[in-house]
Amino acid sequence: MKKILILYTGGTIGMVRTKEGYQPQTGGIRRLLSEVPDLGMEGMPVYDLIEFDRLIDSSDVTVEDWNRIARTVEAHYNAYDGFVVLHGTDTMAYTASALSFQLAHLNKPVILTGSQIPLCELRSDANDNLITSMLFAASDRLHEVCLYFGGKLLRGNRAVKVSSDGLNAFSSPNIPPLAEAGIRLNYRENELLPASDLPLTVTDLSPVPIAVLKIFPGIQYRVFEPILTEGLSGLVLEAFGAGNIPGGEEALLPFIRRAAEHDAVIVVCSQCLKGEVSLGTYATSMGLKRAGAVSGYGMTTEAAVTKLTYLFSLGLPRDEIRRLMEVNLRGEMSSEREFI
Repeated sequence: MKKILILYTGGTIGMVRTKEGYQPQTGGIRRLLSEVPDLGMEGMPVYDLIEFDRLIDSSDVTVEDWNRIARTVEAHYNAYDGFVVLHGTDTMAYTASALSFQLAHLNKPVILTGSQIPLCELRSDANDNLITSMLFAASDRLHEVCLYFGGKLLRGNRAVKVSSDGLNAFSSPNIPPLAEAGIRLNYRENELLPASDLPLTVTDLSPVPIAVLKIFPGIQYRVFEPILTEGLSGLVLEAFGAGNIPGGEEALLPFIRRAAEHDAVIVVCSQCLKGEVSLGTYATSMGLKRAGAVSGYGMTTEAAVTKLTYLFSLGLPRDEIRRLMEVNLRGEMSSEREFI
């Protein structure tokens, strides 16, 4: 019988009613799980529960929380067949992306899930998300960090939250789900990452000064120049389409030059949910390429931010970080690119 470790970090799924509204409550998740009859049915893996002593609203998540989750997985890695991380939905995609980079050579499933409606309420989506996540966590086919929600298993570093109130709250626009939960759990075998022959390696993340700038029509770059100090390490530009920006080189270059003077790593992602950045395809993106910006290809902003954080935390030189931002490390980019 498979054995799963559930980590409860906070979030809607385990919240209970209070006079001040829904709140996580110490010991509440253990009581709620004891009242889920499906957990005792034949075919379910057995589980243990670790409830973090500081339960967080996911909007308050920090790199220290990511480190704590990663180190908890590492500490119990040999004792369990898989892991389920119960997490708030607002930043679940960021946490899933961060963990995917932190947990190198992962050979067991780490499944993040949560719910839009608390487990204690009628019509809660928590029951299915929990039960099915545990079944995926017991799978021998998965060797990566995933996010399960609303019937779909997504690669963690490809997921984005697309709805604040729908039960199908997450999507992975640039690749199909790794599996879907219907009558059976249906896997897309060709999308799954291979197992590793190397032992698990865990990297603690450090707080890194990274900015995200969404380009918009009529943008005045000079308004944002105050952020381009020597304290800024990375900049993720959410550009139009395939990496296009307005204003031409005359408007862009002073902005980029200021960042380059301080050796900031500039990564260009697309505002489009689907498709890839291709710097230089259009004249309106050539200035970025000439200025030394690197392409995020089909990476989500969540993946770009957490990958930058991971690479800086390794203490790598800036040029090596620029190179690796265009290399597929954990399936965050299309499989046609280099994979290490």
